Amino acid sequence: MVVGPYRGLFNGPGVKAFVLAGFIGRMPMSMLGIGVVLLISTLTGSYATAGAVAAATNVSFAIAAPLSGRLVDRFGQGRIIAPFAVVNGLSLVALMLCAGFGLPDWTLYASGLVVGATSLSIGSMVRARWSVIHGGSDRLHTAFAFESVVDEVVFVTGPALVTVLATSVNPYAGLVVALVCMLLGCLALAAQRRTQPPVQRVRSAGGTPILIPGIALLSCVYLALGAVFGSVDLITVAFAEEQGVKSASGFLLAAFAGGSMVSGLWFGSRRWKISLRGRFVRALGVFVVGLLPIMFIGDVWIMAGALFLAGFAISPTLITGFSLTERLVPPSLLTEGMAWISTSIGFGVAIGAWAGGRLTEMYGASNAYAFSWGAAALAVAVGIGGSGLLRLPEASSPAKS
Repeated sequence: MVVGPYRGLFNGPGVKAFVLAGFIGRMPMSMLGIGVVLLISTLTGSYATAGAVAAATNVSFAIAAPLSGRLVDRFGQGRIIAPFAVVNGLSLVALMLCAGFGLPDWTLYASGLVVGATSLSIGSMVRARWSVIHGGSDRLHTAFAFESVVDEVVFVTGPALVTVLATSVNPYAGLVVALVCMLLGCLALAAQRRTQPPVQRVRSAGGTPILIPGIALLSCVYLALGAVFGSVDLITVAFAEEQGVKSASGFLLAAFAGGSMVSGLWFGSRRWKISLRGRFVRALGVFVVGLLPIMFIGDVWIMAGALFLAGFAISPTLITGFSLTERLVPPSLLTEGMAWISTSIGFGVAIGAWAGGRLTEMYGASNAYAFSWGAAALAVAVGIGGSGLLRLPEASSPAKS
């Protein structure tokens, strides 16, 4: 049964509250990028500019996420989340105003950089709470699987919601809803002190988690995967417009995330005999094979089915990556360690959004998908080539988790 392992996961005190807050607070991560692309491309007519601003936002997030993660580990989630959320909201309002008044492009980049720098890795903070509750037990695998499913629910609903709002209501409407979700979710999570990880006053020797070889390898793999996500997001919007149904772009992106959501539920419900390292490498291989057909499709509905199937390997790859991170980093660096995964994805998304915009304008959307496949192939090559760095000590091996 798929549902069985998830029963009882939310029975602890305060668990349901932080799960709900984390879900709402994570909605902007799927809405912001496409919302910026839709707003700026609508107002300027340039996908290149839209992709570049989205890329700048993601680069800024990628640089700042480990730093905010370190602040959270040192001072606690409750003291860090609220001020970041307020500044993030103000900077997003500034971005929309700059776009609306037709101010010079540099103002879009400047406000976008602040938006990215103050965006928090809410998923990492929620996973850190799960690690405190179920650390060292088989239930942590199930909890991480659930969180990956939540991520995919966010990516199923978010792009579709922001696309409908931006194309049918107002170009700004999607970003306004993202702003409201960010403030509600972040402030609610900050208020829940009972389930937050304890503050680690004494930091482990070794400095930053990125110096751990296994974390460095995972970061490189997720950099390439982020490029897949960023390019597919932007190219798919352009593909839908080429087919004369731009409003269907949110549905196409939802199909991509929907495949990942389905596989995540199944993956988290199983007890695996294969090691985490083995699961990780296999998931990467499935991903690159699944992406291949999208380069050769010219029909929106067939593309929706292909993207759904291509998304099947996303959740297993994320679940195993976060599980490996939880075992590779010391507890005092847990939030920062997980933030390095998010920051790598963020850098990759920035690269993918920029490259996707340029290639789409030069060669068309269908041809630009070749970049997405190439990035996935690179992730497989790096993951397989360096998989020895992910080998865990026998005592902490999750092979039976």
